[in-house]
Amino acid sequence: MSRQSPRAALPQEIWVLVSAAFVIAIGFGLVAPALPQYARSFGVGITAASALISAFALMRLCFAPLSGSLVQRLGERPVYLLGLGIVALSTGACALAGEYWQLLLFRALGGIGSTMFSVSALGLLIRMSPPEGRGRVSGLYATSFLLGSISGPLIGAALIGFGLRVPFVIYAIALVIAAGVVFFSLRGSSFAARDSAVDTVRMPLRAALGTSAYRAALSSNFANGWTVMGVRVAMVPLFVVEALQQPAGVAGIALTVFALGNAAVMFQSGRLSDRFGRKPFILSGLLVSGLATIAVGFTGNIVAFLALTLIAGFGSGLLTPAQQASVADVIGQKARGGQVLATFQMVADVGAIVGPIVAGLLAEAFSYGVAFAASGVIMLLAAVGWLFAPDTVDRNNGG
Repeated sequence: MSRQSPRAALPQEIWVLVSAAFVIAIGFGLVAPALPQYARSFGVGITAASALISAFALMRLCFAPLSGSLVQRLGERPVYLLGLGIVALSTGACALAGEYWQLLLFRALGGIGSTMFSVSALGLLIRMSPPEGRGRVSGLYATSFLLGSISGPLIGAALIGFGLRVPFVIYAIALVIAAGVVFFSLRGSSFAARDSAVDTVRMPLRAALGTSAYRAALSSNFANGWTVMGVRVAMVPLFVVEALQQPAGVAGIALTVFALGNAAVMFQSGRLSDRFGRKPFILSGLLVSGLATIAVGFTGNIVAFLALTLIAGFGSGLLTPAQQASVADVIGQKARGGQVLATFQMVADVGAIVGPIVAGLLAEAFSYGVAFAASGVIMLLAAVGWLFAPDTVDRNNGG
């Protein structure tokens, strides 16, 4: 059987998941600007309002192993649709909350659904992607989610004028529509039907941990969660205002600049990793992002800060698709790796939770420069792990 060219058309089902990811990311961004203000409208303080973010992340972390088990037992499609349904119901319930504790409960329940559909979506993408096009698909999916994440807050900020509950209602409706589209589009799919095929095998977590590439991917995803998902979001706004003496609005610009750096290279880096291997892009991404993060904390003006932020975004964009594709290579197309994917997701969540706490302590005890430097070093240490791991792509045989 001849191999499919990496440039060949992707299965329609992949485009369905990519489109759904864009809608989900937009919806998540819709509620982000309204969430703190909505919580404050119940008469609670800043800490209680921030707890909504932590509760969502904590539930994602705690229920990731269960999500992996459900994928192993039920298959990817049912878990994906169930996860979307839980997030839709919990988001709609947030719009109807009458007290703060209800809002906290409903938002936390959304974290359960979030980890369910994110783990199962990765599983579906792995099984639907041609082995020689996994990097391309990973880059496409990540770029779609990123563009939705950039667009969502802009739309959400405009919707707040119609009431703090409106973004939650719209997001819930969008999720129901996305779930319906995915259900009907994949119902008769021969690709998606593999989740119940007789020849589908389960990949135990222990088997994945026996490969040095998967262990390296865990370390780099932990570093990415620590630095990119955690410290960047938590520390950049504080650094811009307190160290650079800039208005708070500039912090939003800095976060956008980072996202633009991501978007500029993410799809191409994923596509090229199918041709040249995962390892060069993972290593270069970790090195670029790590060194730029170290330098960020020692900048004294906003122009240098934004330039380094853009470079760090480039590095993250180089890393993310190739790293995800490397995990897909380890699992393979005919295996169901729910626990493997759940663990891969969990290490990033742990990094995103622990990273800001450690960075905050370092900033208070020493300086912002030390805090950012420590975070950059985490990225560089992950690069060391990849130096001793083999590439998961066989460039002679196409993966």
